[in-house]
Amino acid sequence: MTIRDWPENERPREKLLDRGPKALSDAELLAIFLRTGFAGRTAVDLARDLLNEFGSISALLRADQSAFCAVKGLGLAKYCQLQSALELSRRHLGEQLARDAVFSNPATVTDYVRAHLQDYQHEVFMVLFLDNQHRLIAMEEMFRGTIDGANVYPREVARQALYHNAAAVVFAHNHPSGIAEPSHADEQITRRLKEALGLLDIRVLDHIIVGREGEVSLAERGSI
Repeated sequence: MTIRDWPENERPREKLLDRGPKALSDAELLAIFLRTGFAGRTAVDLARDLLNEFGSISALLRADQSAFCAVKGLGLAKYCQLQSALELSRRHLGEQLARDAVFSNPATVTDYVRAHLQDYQHEVFMVLFLDNQHRLIAMEEMFRGTIDGANVYPREVARQALYHNAAAVVFAHNHPSGIAEPSHADEQITRRLKEALGLLDIRVLDHIIVGREGEVSLAERGSI
């Protein structure tokens, strides 16, 4: 039996159109992306197989090309489609931040930095440069490190802030260990960056730490 043989209100695409995407399960959403299965397996069957094999949507999205394409029913075309969809999502969030003040929608900021950082297996330190309306001017991944740390240089951050004529910044970095809890070193470098940029009258609005299971905002904790 193919998906076309299912009752109309159970087909993923029709269900989405009738009830909206939030009504669909992970497997049903993934099935719409996959579009087709293969002999004896519907797109929903394939989607369930993928979720079982990789363990979660997040793990599937983080899969590299070789691991993704090794699964029966997938290939380079679907891998390219997936990477394109992920990048469109990142750019959509970036356009929202460029249009709206950062603090008018802090959830969008968190979504934006998570989309950029959660898939790295090494630590990456990124900076969001903002104008005096707190709208996004530019985002730069400024420093990269090993699995347990990245060296951050306040002078380089200050130089780029001046280059972009930024009035404020938001910092973000990931913890490849998966635990978002800030370390003493995280708090220390945040203080150093705030002091260096304060001399240039550039405000540090937040430092967001991204882990596998969630994020921590130093501003929300009162540490900025």
